[in-house]
Amino acid sequence: MKSFTFALLTFFVSQVLWAQKPMVSGPAITWEKNTYDFGDIVQGEKAEHVYTFTNTGNEPLIITNVAVTCGCTTPKGWPRDPINAGGKGEIDIQFDSTHKVGRQNKVVTIISNAIGGNNQITFSANVLEKKLSN
Repeated sequence: MKSFTFALLTFFVSQVLWAQKPMVSGPAITWEKNTYDFGDIVQGEKAEHVYTFTNTGNEPLIITNVAVTCGCTTPKGWPRDPINAGGKGEIDIQFDSTHKVGRQNKVVTIISNAIGGNNQITFSANVLEKKLSN
């Protein structure tokens, strides 16, 4: 009976250990939220949002660049120093709606040493045409 109980206990423990997520080897970015919707903004307005992330890996994260797809999007700031495992960081993005009208969907690429390659954050806005006053 003791050997059966021991075998059963060993089986359950091995199943629990097997089901655990494998530990990430290297830096990893986990976003608090990787999308943002500015909603309606008037043409010519500048809108800004800060994306927050955590390095959920086990090595320092180094962000080397924040690449945008359009001149209307500006990376205002990102951490220049390595972010240790468990550390948090922010990336500040500004959108200039000058010369834009309608629904806008933009992608920002975070170039870093994170496992899995580059990360992307996105934002959207509905730019309303500016009414000229008489």
